[in-house]
This record gives sequence, structure tokens and C-alpha cells, in this order.
Amino acid sequence: MRLFGAHRRNSQILRLPFASDDVLADSAVREGIKRYSNWPTIPQVYIDGKFVGGCDILHELHERGELEPMLKAAFSK
Repeated sequence: MRLFGAHRRNSQILRLPFASDDVLADSAVREGIKRYSNWPTIPQVYIDGKFVGGCDILHELHERGELEPMLKAAFSK
């Protein structure tokens, strides 16, 4: 599924496409994604095909000002 999300920082909104899958609907997929990433929790966020982390890590990246550059770099390719 391809969606458009909004990322807000300093009164700016970046509209970037992203994909979302409901891994909670299928226990085999849910357990498979945990094994694939070697990460025990969901949600899991991947940027440019690379596992970044879960909700807490993304929040920390945003607070430190590191998330926006990662997103811009991924979408500038």
C-alpha cells in the first residue's frame, strides 16, 4: 500500500510517500518480520530499505533533528 505521510518540523510539512503493511493481521508475517530485523517489537520502520528502529527510536531521531535528513536523503535518490 502506498500512502502519503506528513512529517512536521519547524512549521514545515514534508509530504513523502511511504508503504505500510499490517503485520498484526498474520502471526506468521508478524514473527517473520521480527526474525528478519532481529528486533522484538512492532512497529518497525525502514528507511530506504534499511531497518531504523521502532517508535521510540524514531521519536529520538526526530527530537535530535536526525530524522528529516535521513528522509530527505532517501527521497533524493
